[in-house]
Amino acid sequence: MKLKVYLIEQDAIVPIWAHSDDSGMDLFSYQEDTTINPGQSMLVRTGIAIQLPENTEGQIRSKSGLAANHGIIVLNSPGTIDRGYTGEIKVILFNQSKKPYLVKQSQKIAQLVIVPVLHPYIEVVKKRIQVTTSRGDKGFGSTGV
Repeated sequence: MKLKVYLIEQDAIVPIWAHSDDSGMDLFSYQEDTTINPGQSMLVRTGIAIQLPENTEGQIRSKSGLAANHGIIVLNSPGTIDRGYTGEIKVILFNQSKKPYLVKQSQKIAQLVIVPVLHPYIEVVKKRIQVTTSRGDKGFGSTGV
């Protein structure tokens, strides 16, 4: 399996795994230093585009250190990169803290996880599906939370 990375900006940083057994590759910012004020979001460039392997998607997830130490999260986590998308990877960062946060050039901003995607055949049925489970049709709050 191969993930092809195209450098839109020649000095952009290629995603890397910090440790050999990590699930997510680090994504790096590619833009001038910019501040995200409390309660605001920002679309942050990476300077790269990717070509995903067949039957996969890329998921953009928050960096736990940014979230725990600075209140910076990926707003639509996990963000989806469809295999057919060929444009620049950008990350929506949100500042949920009470202090401004400076996003620096070439900083780790998120992680990219490549996961399999299934495309099942869709069949419309005329009768409601009758499967007996302990949960049934109980939804929100059914687990006591």
